[in-house]
Amino acid sequence: MGRRVFSREFKLEAVRLIKERGVAVAQAARDLDVAESVLRRWVREEGVDPQQSFPGHGQVKPEQQEITQLRHEVARLKAERDILKKAAAYFAKESI
Repeated sequence: MGRRVFSREFKLEAVRLIKERGVAVAQAARDLDVAESVLRRWVREEGVDPQQSFPGHGQVKPEQQEITQLRHEVARLKAERDILKKAAAYFAKESI
């Protein structure tokens, strides 16, 4: 049996069931056939950032996207720096 995947809508409805309707986490877990710890994590994640909660596969939060972009830029700049160092050393040898 593989890992189950739940849609963003399912997760939001489960959280809404707990928060708005006042259903206990244990009862909701039994009704939805989901572990209590998973439901508690969904409630916590939705509470931190409701707009960006449960991004899904292939979707990243804006902060993560910016971090990835900056890492690529740092790698590119380091490569450029290393090329310039090697060129400077090469031309320094030639002028001697």
